[in-house]
Amino acid sequence: MGTLTLVRHGQASFGSEDYDRLSELGQRQCRRLGEHLCQRGLRFEAVLTGRLKRHAQSYDALAEGLQQRPVPLVWPGLDEYDSEALVRSIHPEPLQRASTPDQVREHFRLLRRALAAWMAGQTQPAGMPTWPQFQAGVVGALDHVRQQHQGEVLIVSSGGPIATAVGHVLGLAPERVIELNLRIRNSALTEFSFSSSRHLLISFNGIPHLETPEHTGWVTHA
Repeated sequence: MGTLTLVRHGQASFGSEDYDRLSELGQRQCRRLGEHLCQRGLRFEAVLTGRLKRHAQSYDALAEGLQQRPVPLVWPGLDEYDSEALVRSIHPEPLQRASTPDQVREHFRLLRRALAAWMAGQTQPAGMPTWPQFQAGVVGALDHVRQQHQGEVLIVSSGGPIATAVGHVLGLAPERVIELNLRIRNSALTEFSFSSSRHLLISFNGIPHLETPEHTGWVTHA
């Protein structure tokens, strides 16, 4: 059986004008992850990423630590949903940019509600796929891995696609997928074993590369 390692991007720039770029800490998280995977002796035969800047930047930093750089296959179905479009679909009034703990909590409260409405087909945010289309993009990436590979494969994406992949493999209801999504930490690992016929979950949301005293304060969620 092969092994598929899914990595959530490093810390992005939440609360800034351009969320879709890694912070300096996000760069360090992914470089450290690459070093950890290198120490484990992993050699990836293939890499898939979404199209977002934070995916490419995360892979670049990870590859630096890993000391190997397979050319990634850019897979549109691994792109994240548009969280701002989702929130606007249930709260059309302008929101202040989240810069305080209360504003951050309000953002994620609204996002949870908006995800539930989108998944139930009650809303269709502008410019976004439907929930079944979003799922199909993620499942397509999983199917590609099963059909084309047998060894170690890496995916670098976001919390939404990774939670959707876990939900698909485990047969979870949408509300469970939302809860998984909102708990995935930056640069966290989720692992599947796979054969030509199926994927099996090995681990979820692990950060073994940050579980040392010198990396205290490196754990983030956005």
